[in-house]
Amino acid sequence: MYVVPPPQRSDPGSGSGDLRVYQAWKGSNKFFLQGRFIFGPDVRSLALTIFLIVAPVAFFCVFVARKLMDAFSDHWGITIMAVAVVSTVYVLVLLVLISGRDPGIIPRNAHPPELECFDNSVGAGQTPQLRLPRIKEVEVNGITVKVKYCDTCMLYRPPRCSHCSICNNCVERFDHHCPWVGQCIGPRNYRFFFMFVFSTTLLCIYVFAFCWVYVRRIMDSEETTIWKALIKTPASIVLIIYTFISMWFVGGLTSFHLYLISTNQTTYENFRYRYDRRDNPYNKGVLNNFKEIFCTSIPPSKNNFRAMVPNEPALPARSVGGGFMNRRMGKTGEDIEMGRKTVWDMGAGIDDSEVQLNNDRVSIKDGELSPEIRTTVDDTGDRGGMRRSSWGRKSGNWEMSPEVLAMAARVGEPNRVGGASSNMTHENHHT
Repeated sequence: MYVVPPPQRSDPGSGSGDLRVYQAWKGSNKFFLQGRFIFGPDVRSLALTIFLIVAPVAFFCVFVARKLMDAFSDHWGITIMAVAVVSTVYVLVLLVLISGRDPGIIPRNAHPPELECFDNSVGAGQTPQLRLPRIKEVEVNGITVKVKYCDTCMLYRPPRCSHCSICNNCVERFDHHCPWVGQCIGPRNYRFFFMFVFSTTLLCIYVFAFCWVYVRRIMDSEETTIWKALIKTPASIVLIIYTFISMWFVGGLTSFHLYLISTNQTTYENFRYRYDRRDNPYNKGVLNNFKEIFCTSIPPSKNNFRAMVPNEPALPARSVGGGFMNRRMGKTGEDIEMGRKTVWDMGAGIDDSEVQLNNDRVSIKDGELSPEIRTTVDDTGDRGGMRRSSWGRKSGNWEMSPEVLAMAARVGEPNRVGGASSNMTHENHHT
């Protein structure tokens, strides 16, 4: 039996020694400083977040803290402004640590995992079923947990991993994608995310409190009412309203994540009511849960974005039953987007060659079906000659229709195709 050899393709994203990993990255991330910083596709929102932090603090230093410097003796006045500035710088550093690092991205597979089993209980002339389970079960701390297959990354996601549709990556211990920082929140930046939210809450409280201190100083110095004092410092009114609203937002977020840490949940798991009706296998107790987040070393990144892209070796072709199968036919061309059904990449198995059938001399050129074959395939209706990928189907297998296999079986003895680099061979079947 002859089998179609895999095509040799010079794909810039699949194996070129002249590219670095960040240059051939298939996710939606943005890289800066030659791959030293990785951001999400919505990195522009980071500018808005920085403005919402820096602008109020600058407003506070100019119109409130500067005037409080004369109201307090010794160096207390300077300290008020210094604390505000240092706290702001600290918050901005945390923001960069969240947004500019790998949150825990799992590298994609270049090819789907090996098929687990063949279904040999099929009749003569039928295609064997190649089964890849959509869901697998693993045991975590004595509790069975289901892991799913990711069509885009072509891997079984580890427990607590999820595919971010915004960044187009699978992320370990996926918490959520935060639009305010323009990055996914995972095991490598969750600690900094909580510290950022908590520190921002404290900064809001600090500005809010000293605005009222300044209003109180005006009331005491001019012996006036609170309303007249507020009128004399409109900047304090703006800051009081702004920080009050912000405290509810970041303060509520801090409280929510304190609850998540104490129960060892992620935002994604909590919103999906993952542990409402069953035990949480990751809950180690409140104290140990906090130790896991704040007192353990941050796991190293699984990606070296500045490394050179390794050359991908050619995969051997595999034969099945009485027909043929090329491993590249089970892989879609380039990216597979979430939510879209994928079709087999016929061009990957043909690669700019011409194949002539024995009697009808029907040809396939440039990876496209000729009108004769297209008519035959279209006539099959729902049993079309080229099936869609069914990784997401309940049966968990894929198959090619008998019509296409019959066409492949009619190919004559191996023919040299004018100057083409790849040959298509066949096996004659005798009944």
